[in-house]
Amino acid sequence: MKGYLISGIQQMGIGVENVQEAWQWYIEQFGMDCRIFDDNAPAKLMLPYTGGEPRNKHAILVMNLQSGGGFEIWQHTERIPVKIKEEIRIGDLGIIACKIKARSVQESFVLFQQRGVQVLSETVEDPSGKTTLFMKDPFGNIFQLAEASDWFMNEKKATGGAYGAIIGVSDIDKARVVYSDILGYDEVIYDRSGVFKDLSVLPGGKEECRRVLLKCSKPFRGAFSKMFGDSVIELISTAKPGKKTLEGRLWGDPGFIHLCFDMHGMDELKAFCESKGHPFTVDSKKSHEGNSFDMGEAAGYFSYIEDPDGTLIEFVETHKVPILKKIGWYLDMTKRDPEKPLPDWIVKTLRFSRVPHPKPSPKGEELKGKQV
Repeated sequence: MKGYLISGIQQMGIGVENVQEAWQWYIEQFGMDCRIFDDNAPAKLMLPYTGGEPRNKHAILVMNLQSGGGFEIWQHTERIPVKIKEEIRIGDLGIIACKIKARSVQESFVLFQQRGVQVLSETVEDPSGKTTLFMKDPFGNIFQLAEASDWFMNEKKATGGAYGAIIGVSDIDKARVVYSDILGYDEVIYDRSGVFKDLSVLPGGKEECRRVLLKCSKPFRGAFSKMFGDSVIELISTAKPGKKTLEGRLWGDPGFIHLCFDMHGMDELKAFCESKGHPFTVDSKKSHEGNSFDMGEAAGYFSYIEDPDGTLIEFVETHKVPILKKIGWYLDMTKRDPEKPLPDWIVKTLRFSRVPHPKPSPKGEELKGKQV
């Protein structure tokens, strides 16, 4: 496959004002209770997206081991995060919503109502006839629940992790160079134009749009592919494209900041992206002269490309991952077949990284500087 391997969605990047407050909510509602890394080092390599200077941050990568991608919850710690001025609408360019895996959307609907979660509508069918619903977290981010059948563990949680994203683009066919050719989401589930009932609860959702739902025709392979599971990407365009979701703000400010894929073969990926007109804009391997980038309790390479509208896609090639941190067991990923899934029992030991619900700190407590 073009010399590189993509193993699935590793995580959705979410900028927040307070890491601990957001994480507690994501544990309680989405079961994201397994901490993979906790990093307080400055973001030195993201200069194209952080105003040309390193930014101190607090970032944690958390997972739900039932299935799906994780969340990288990211907070600026020496500047006040800048919120979006106008709510994100259908037609805007960037990540509009994160799809979440659900065992039963109807049961989740009842559960979230009982918990007082802001559910935007009752359950409804999407263009493929599957049951879905939209909800919003307390920080303004939109999530779409989608029923899935592939699960890794059964922890009796209503949902898994990230199942994909709804991404606003100006030209769907042009954007598919990234999402189909590079990422491998090459099979069309539906391609419809019109006004859609399921989108009507979202800002701008009562206007006509084109939406294309994509999946991979070939199953994912790789060490953690069974845990990440299947995923989909939905592209939406309107006649008059709106604003970019991070326009006038920095990467890491509140909202969805990137979509990250677990992969192997960074050099081959780099060459292929360049051949498709989407070169790396951030390249940790080049910046560190081929050495792994230390992410606190994990290590590897990471890189970024932009889709035609500037939406950030991250790639991570993991070299070291913590399995049992208490006894110092870290898995060396460089010494194994990159296409072979890890034995289930090894992946399941990540549950020992599960943490109790963190106590939220007062909003802004970690900030030490001014908004810049």
